[in-house]
Amino acid sequence: MYKKTNIKHSSAVSHFVLRPALWPFALLLFSNNLFAQNPSPLEISQLINDYRASMETVIINDFVDLLALPNVAQNQADMDVNADHITSLLEQRGFTTQRLQSGGSPYVYAEMMQPGATETLLLYAHYDGQPVQVENWAYPPFTPTLLDAPLQAGGQPVDIAEVSGSFDPEWRLYARSAGDDKMPIIALMHTLDAMQANDIDLSVNLKLLLDGEEERGSPSVGNIIDENPGLLDADLLLFCDGPMHQSRNAQLVFGVRGSKTLDMTTYGANRPLHSGHYGNWAPNPIMQMTYLLTSMRDETGRILIDNYYDDVAPVNDMERSAIAAMPDITEALKNELAINTPEGDGVRLEELVTLPAINVRGISAGGVGPLGRNIILSNATASLNIRLVANQRPEGVEELIEAHIVNQGFHIVYEDPTNEILSANEKVIKLDWRGRGSPGLRTPMDDAMSQRLVNLMQSVTTDLILTPSMGGSLPLDDFATRMDTPIIVLPLANHDNNQHAENENIRLQNMWDAMSIYGVILANFGLE
Repeated sequence: MYKKTNIKHSSAVSHFVLRPALWPFALLLFSNNLFAQNPSPLEISQLINDYRASMETVIINDFVDLLALPNVAQNQADMDVNADHITSLLEQRGFTTQRLQSGGSPYVYAEMMQPGATETLLLYAHYDGQPVQVENWAYPPFTPTLLDAPLQAGGQPVDIAEVSGSFDPEWRLYARSAGDDKMPIIALMHTLDAMQANDIDLSVNLKLLLDGEEERGSPSVGNIIDENPGLLDADLLLFCDGPMHQSRNAQLVFGVRGSKTLDMTTYGANRPLHSGHYGNWAPNPIMQMTYLLTSMRDETGRILIDNYYDDVAPVNDMERSAIAAMPDITEALKNELAINTPEGDGVRLEELVTLPAINVRGISAGGVGPLGRNIILSNATASLNIRLVANQRPEGVEELIEAHIVNQGFHIVYEDPTNEILSANEKVIKLDWRGRGSPGLRTPMDDAMSQRLVNLMQSVTTDLILTPSMGGSLPLDDFATRMDTPIIVLPLANHDNNQHAENENIRLQNMWDAMSIYGVILANFGLE
């Protein structure tokens, strides 16, 4: 059972005084007709698309303005500028807004309450981006550039000002955060404009939380929730982040994997040794590390650590059926990525991401080629990316991994070992658990809110993909442990958007589709 939300405006929320030109918009969205005259979902989708077709230049220019603002989360001044810009976009459309901070970059909170609505929808997106190495970009990352095809397909720049009529939906806009994750913000703003232009009412109270530090792991979001009790109360949280399925079909994702990072360093002698004089006698830290790594998992990726799967939430029949119904992209991915035999022992990727994983993300030890030397090193370091799934807790996984390492004969330290420690122990390893990590999460697909959203989306598309879990991680645990709200991920970006890397981009059709999806949900979810 989910409680109906009865929300009172906080005195801390700054109420924007609307300019006269915006009064009709505000009156529409706060009307008392209980949205009884809203068109059907299919009609709303068409109305949103028609409006967008007539306003593409305006929409893209608004997007360009936002993308042109540098947004590396570590630069506080830049994030303040982004927050101010986004706040202005929100307040122009009748939202009340509040800036929330708890030691990190700002979160922008906004709400638009609909008289007569009995349920509240909370939308999440983030506006910060990963750091950039400008020299690796084909075009400057904060000078948004429209190309007439993907860069790898030879796309050439298009002057937005010279485009008359519609833009080719396959064109790509290149800039940092084009795909991850400023697009949902602009798409939502113009969806509301389209609803206003077509006399379509909100069917729910609408709340937004726009994160300014997601790319740093959202370290303050838990404090934000704790310091503002009740502010984010909602009946459903839609997490608008992440790339959608490779088939480009609309998708709902009901879970994510958690993540934890471990750096491990093994040790040999206290100084490098000549490999001819000391080989076969001096312990080799690189070999110690490789033996340890292969003891942790086999060639298929299955984890060999005792009791590691005990807490893993099994895939139920509904989730397994959803996976079976998804387009099978195995052969296409093998061809695209030049892979002969994937890991997983023949299990589909979509099912494998419901399982935990241990991946080596890097090894630092000596050199190769012209940098190789005939020595036995003093130490070797491997960095592990550990993916968790529902029911696994980071602290529990940490205990299991440390127990396994001890069973492999290692003495564990957490600081650089002294000569005395090295002399007193056969094998020494330093562990550096980097950060607290995050657990996995999976919202039941048969939850009432899940089924309502699925039914609504299926009313406008026959190709909806239902995904029990995505492989990546999102900052969902701080929400899940503090709020009694089901969480569903709504991915909107193209799968090949190069998020986090150079030449990040958005396919224009993905933005147009996002507007249509938003319109259908906002106008109909509260009527279900």
